[in-house]
Amino acid sequence: MLPEFTTDRLQLRPWQSGDVDTILAIYSQWEVARYLGRTPKAMTGRADAEAALARWTALSDGRLGVWAIVPVDEGVPVGSVLLKELPLSNDGGPSGDIEIGWHLRPQAWGRGYATEAATRVLEHAWTLGLDEVLAVTYPENAPSQAVCRRIGMTPLGLTDRYYDVPSQLFRIARA
Repeated sequence: MLPEFTTDRLQLRPWQSGDVDTILAIYSQWEVARYLGRTPKAMTGRADAEAALARWTALSDGRLGVWAIVPVDEGVPVGSVLLKELPLSNDGGPSGDIEIGWHLRPQAWGRGYATEAATRVLEHAWTLGLDEVLAVTYPENAPSQAVCRRIGMTPLGLTDRYYDVPSQLFRIARA
């Protein structure tokens, strides 16, 4: 089970079976899905959300995984923050590289939630003994690139090493 974290404004907790409708509400929005994966696709039904929850649950090893971002004043998830191994392009095999990422519903954009959640998950990464964490964004995803910079990540240029898609690569090293 993933550990839970809190910040001044957020609870970061594992996604739960009771969150399926919320997952669907978030990831059925094209604004959220357009930068996810090689062939972006918004969720179209409950089965998509259930499949995502199953993937996220299987991904969790108690250290790495996908957390729901829950503003404490709302009590309902507004997105996800993740810490997981990046898959290599072509065969999708393990890269050994750890990725941080975030996805939020458009109604939660501009509130600093991605920066706050990512900062807390990076603290967790360092307690795990990780030496570096990477982020990949679509080249045109300027808002996520801004979050990368706000959490101290350095841009390394374009890469096609992960996800079978050209991505802007960012890196942060443990201090």
